[in-house]
Amino acid sequence: MSLGKSNISTTDNGKQATKYLKLSGLEPLVVTPESNFINVGERTNVAGSKKFLRLIKEEKFEEALDVARDQVEGGAQIIDINMDDGLIDGKEAMVKFLNLIVAEPDIARVPIMIDSSKWDIIEAGLQVVQGKCVVNSISLKEGEAEFIQHAKLIKRYGAAVIVMAFDEVGQADNYDRRIEISKRSYDILVNEVAFPPEDIIFDLNIFPVATGMDEHKRNALDFIEATKWVRENLPYCSVSGGVSNVSFSFRGNNPVREAMHSVFLYHAIKSGMNMGIVNPTMLEVYDDIPKDLLERVEDVILNRRDDATERLLDFAETVVGKAKESKVDLSWREESLQDRITRALVKGIDQYIEADVEEARQSVDKPIEVIEGHLMTGMNVVGDLFGSGKMFLPQVVKSARVMKKAVAYLLPFIEEEKLKNPQVGDSNSAGKILMATVKGDVHDIGKNIVSVVLACNNYEIVDLGVMVPPEKIIKIAIEERVDVIGLSGLITPSLDEMVHLAKEMERQDFKVPLLIGGATTSKAHTAVKIDPQYKNAVVHVNDASRAVTVVGDLLQKETSQTYKNGIKEDYEEFRNKFLKRTKQKEYLTLNEARENKFQIDWAETELIEPNHKGVQIIENLDLSLLIDYIDWTPFFRSWDLHGKYPNILTDDVVGEQATELFEDAQEMLGKIVNEKLLKAKAIFGLFPANTINTDDIEVLTKGEKFIFRTLRQQLKKRAGVPNFALSDFVAPKEIGKQDYMGCFCVSTGFGTSELATAYEEEHDDYSSIMVKALADRLAEAFAEYLHKEVRTQYWGYANNENLSNEELIKESYKGIRPAPGYPACPDHLEKLTIWKLLEVEKNIGVKLTESLAMWPAASVSGYYFGHPEARYFGLGKIKEDQVKDFAERKEISFEEASKWLAPNIADD
Repeated sequence: MSLGKSNISTTDNGKQATKYLKLSGLEPLVVTPESNFINVGERTNVAGSKKFLRLIKEEKFEEALDVARDQVEGGAQIIDINMDDGLIDGKEAMVKFLNLIVAEPDIARVPIMIDSSKWDIIEAGLQVVQGKCVVNSISLKEGEAEFIQHAKLIKRYGAAVIVMAFDEVGQADNYDRRIEISKRSYDILVNEVAFPPEDIIFDLNIFPVATGMDEHKRNALDFIEATKWVRENLPYCSVSGGVSNVSFSFRGNNPVREAMHSVFLYHAIKSGMNMGIVNPTMLEVYDDIPKDLLERVEDVILNRRDDATERLLDFAETVVGKAKESKVDLSWREESLQDRITRALVKGIDQYIEADVEEARQSVDKPIEVIEGHLMTGMNVVGDLFGSGKMFLPQVVKSARVMKKAVAYLLPFIEEEKLKNPQVGDSNSAGKILMATVKGDVHDIGKNIVSVVLACNNYEIVDLGVMVPPEKIIKIAIEERVDVIGLSGLITPSLDEMVHLAKEMERQDFKVPLLIGGATTSKAHTAVKIDPQYKNAVVHVNDASRAVTVVGDLLQKETSQTYKNGIKEDYEEFRNKFLKRTKQKEYLTLNEARENKFQIDWAETELIEPNHKGVQIIENLDLSLLIDYIDWTPFFRSWDLHGKYPNILTDDVVGEQATELFEDAQEMLGKIVNEKLLKAKAIFGLFPANTINTDDIEVLTKGEKFIFRTLRQQLKKRAGVPNFALSDFVAPKEIGKQDYMGCFCVSTGFGTSELATAYEEEHDDYSSIMVKALADRLAEAFAEYLHKEVRTQYWGYANNENLSNEELIKESYKGIRPAPGYPACPDHLEKLTIWKLLEVEKNIGVKLTESLAMWPAASVSGYYFGHPEARYFGLGKIKEDQVKDFAERKEISFEEASKWLAPNIADD
């Protein structure tokens, strides 16, 4: 392989010195021109491995180490570690995992790639990683100043760096842009930062080919040619990339994908690509690729013919192992009746199910036998595929839609049979499960998904809906003689409701297992707070894919007691370790924490007066304005598909299903917007405000005073690190300068319940869940859109702001919009003050439940802080002295304050 430029340089005294990329774990990795391609393993990336994400979420770090070990044993010469996920404390997880790796010589021997989109996580990793690592990544998209600052810090830490071909305009998507950005980045790094050029690795963006779009024809060739240019013109640097992206158009057809990866690598490596992320199981030996397939793949990769895409597509249909069939192929309709029904269930095809079920009914003595026989045979296949990871949650929900339509068709015949023969009973289910969202909570997407998955596995579901009081759960559980009770909750007060219900179940001597799930729940809370209150089984279920296995183990007569005992022992061990770890942490007194508050030089701070003070109302916003502000990553997560958008669409494991789900979402979103099926309302206000008594914020409007009570971090920090409270970001009243803050509530939930119910009545849970998931995304998009309008117009402190949606998602702007109930201000009680100040319910109709959840559920509320140094933080654990102080400030009892702050109170 010729690199054009030598890796030999001459020093000032005339001696020659080699300039090779040198990395290390416990062992050195020197990348020379003679080195083979360096393979980066990315299974320790929460966005690239569903298993690894689950292990980190469950704090099973020892098992997560096995993932890293498997990569090293499988030939990875560098392991990429990424902890970017909304439900993970990425900084803490990164530091903990890197510290654990240090003690594992068989893993620690290879260099580490610290991968994050958040600089604080990268820097935390740099402070603890051993050897010489790689930072993934920096780019010019935030401008030169930030690029230079990060590069200087990386240099100071002695790490190498991946530089993305991305600038203020956007991603490099052609040859010229790749060269332009690479040259500019290289010159800044080498000439201004004095960054060692051999420590620079360019990621030149690998994009799909053979998409059918003319502008994508040169995607692979542009990368290959740009790689050659970079290696010849930017001395000593390396080139990397994620290879699987190139074959995205043929996801599901592994033989073609493997050939495409091999051909692409063959030519890219010849041009100087010397490292990258490659799945070894998705590679074919170049010389072993059949000549006819090789010719067509090279035509596409090298853009040698105008009809290259069409020829490869045609040829791909003849390749054995293809998984994607033509949508017009109805040959399966010629198969046996059972095969047709099974296929309809597995593929989620409902067009022919009634005809097939009728044919099945004609072949049996009683209509119930169709459910017990034909349909359950098909659903067992669905269950097996889902359990083995060959089907994903959205597909299972589609299968349930077909199942429900089939059952609905059969019900009249079953009822008729019952009238003729009263002895005929219902189908024997695998068990009866009560599902409920607890009192005061209105969120049910996760609960509904779990219900659908369990129903698909022959469990009878008793769904009590949302905001269910404990006495109703107890009453129905007894009446229905359920085998399991499943509780769901999203807001923090729901955690206390679950504890209360567990106590009541114990008092009434219940024996049924208790399942705990929902966004705010965790194994830690379940083990520490709920499990001790109920002597029978309590199990935290963090995603739908685990629900079937857990319920099966709980109800398996032969082994259930052993499983329950194992859970109890596991939770007791976890609880003891957790409490021991918590007690080892040091806390400041509240007064000490206040003395260590975040300091702002208010004398030198310009306080911007809002252009429009007071309350503003938006009655009915055009939903089309929100589409560009949608963050799609949480949408996929709600369907149990883990990965960042848009990369998830090209993921080797879930890419095909994610793309199909995304297409369905786009279709539904278009219907919602075009037919105005949902209504978007908002209210917000900007007001004069000042901090008083250190932790309170006084807001003035129309001669009235409103006080927001904030909470302060009490965990002892290292020297120089402050203990934050939101009040730190508003000027103190005693300095005599008028400051400002705002608050808001937005909702896109009006119409959601009615629309979802209509779909449910048509036995279409898939569309019902889709509507709710999209409404949630639109609400978050509305909050993002409105915050931008406030920053740039209504307040106007950032009137020159011009950020992309990706930058908005990363919160690359001045000011914050924290929400009561979330990490910086976990106290939901402050919503009451927002509702009084803005008269939210009167003006836009959004209500608060007794647990202070918002209704409609697709709603977001919070504050606006405009100071450029305002930042998000997590309150963490607080001590009783702050709880007592908070109760006095709020003029409520200590017991009432403790109830609302319970998840944040440190265990003494």
